[in-house]
Amino acid sequence: MTSVRRTVNTVIGVILTAIMLFPLYWMINVSLTQPTELRKDPPNLFPFNPTFDGYRIVLTEQLPYLGTSLIIGLGTVLLTLVLSAPAGFALAKLRPRGRTAMDFTLLIAQMIPSIIMAMGFYLIFFNWGILDTVPGLILADSTLAVPFAVLIFTAFMAGIPDELMNAAKIDGASAWRTFRSVILPVSRNSIVTVSLFAFLWAWSDFIFASTLNRGGDLQPITMGIYKYIGNNTQDWNAIMATAVVASIPAAVLLIVAQRYVAAGVTAGAVKD
Repeated sequence: MTSVRRTVNTVIGVILTAIMLFPLYWMINVSLTQPTELRKDPPNLFPFNPTFDGYRIVLTEQLPYLGTSLIIGLGTVLLTLVLSAPAGFALAKLRPRGRTAMDFTLLIAQMIPSIIMAMGFYLIFFNWGILDTVPGLILADSTLAVPFAVLIFTAFMAGIPDELMNAAKIDGASAWRTFRSVILPVSRNSIVTVSLFAFLWAWSDFIFASTLNRGGDLQPITMGIYKYIGNNTQDWNAIMATAVVASIPAAVLLIVAQRYVAAGVTAGAVKD
């Protein structure tokens, strides 16, 4: 009975995985399909006569957008870690007054729609002179990542034994030195988790990019894809090829960091 149940679960898992991955497969299929066959009914399930013109367009037109997205993603990760790691440490180990209210505020912050935040940022960024700039997008994307990151760091660091901090305190280490030399080195899983989600949010952002950097000289890949879209668009090869190339960094990061993310997200779920 156990083997039958295991087989059934495996089949269900394979079916669900195939359903979730089908859009990715179809994206690759369309990116390789000849333009004359795109409107074929029924469509080809496999590109028997593939074309790589879409990928040539990516290499000639979309590389600057990909580079800008990489800079924005890495900048968002750096800013998010700098702000959220000390905040998570303070909430988890220093236990300031109003900690519960702070946690509740962080949860509420994640519920605010991005478009509402973008509308509020527009005038602020205009007054600050960072509208249509890469630093402006880094700052905007970080506002999405920081609340989540603080909660992840708080949950993970709360599970670190207080004996480590007490030992460091006996050796004369300050709270800041303890955070840098003791807490951060053992928080690798949470650091990887936060970095991955921050990068993916920045990499896939469209709302902030289209609102706060629509006229900038350096724009992310989401805007590069958007430029292909129109009422009379015929260049579906380029659109899908760009989407495939833009998905590669996210897929690679998820595969490489999978075990760290699983440990980081579930941190604090079980208490001794």
